[in-house]
Amino acid sequence: MGSTPRDPVPLGFVFRSRAKDEKAQSAVSAPVTDSKQPRDPQAPKGRPTPKRSAAQSQRRSVASTPMTRKDAAKRQREERRTAMARQREALAKGDERYLPARDKGPVRKFARDFIDSRFNIAEYFLPMAVVILVLSMIRVASLQNVALLLWLVVIVLIVLDSIVNGFRLKKRLAERFPDERRRGAVAYGLMRSLQMRRLRLPKPQVKRGERP
Repeated sequence: MGSTPRDPVPLGFVFRSRAKDEKAQSAVSAPVTDSKQPRDPQAPKGRPTPKRSAAQSQRRSVASTPMTRKDAAKRQREERRTAMARQREALAKGDERYLPARDKGPVRKFARDFIDSRFNIAEYFLPMAVVILVLSMIRVASLQNVALLLWLVVIVLIVLDSIVNGFRLKKRLAERFPDERRRGAVAYGLMRSLQMRRLRLPKPQVKRGERP
């Protein structure tokens, strides 16, 4: 019991710092890198140099994006100008792809064709209004009375013609498009009937008297 061990353990081995062991292990496990390999000046420190193809694609993507707010605003103006040009061409030719949202769809197209195929009293309102205005400016009592009577006649005829057109258009839309959304189509057609035929947009695609 009082005997001592033959090979005593050195005290330096027992009390050696663990930090030194961890540093040694990390030094052994760290990969050996070639210090002669050139590093890209744009690459972050501690990261390998990117491949040439990746670097070129990155530079192209940076160059393709707008660098300043002025360039971005200029590009947006060009895109709006192109879109407006396409829209004007579509309104002239009736191209459904570039028409405004209010004119798109088969229901709206049928409403336009229905109005364009008829003679509408409302489309002659502007020329008749000019004639009535000229008569009312003449200082002759009889002519002024005629102008006032014409105003009443024109308004009554436009109202009656619009009511008839509205009922007929609503009936035709219900027959042609029973499952489509038809809300606002009748009002859209009646507003078109108030415009002169040559000034309507989109341009008329049917002739007068032609059944749509």
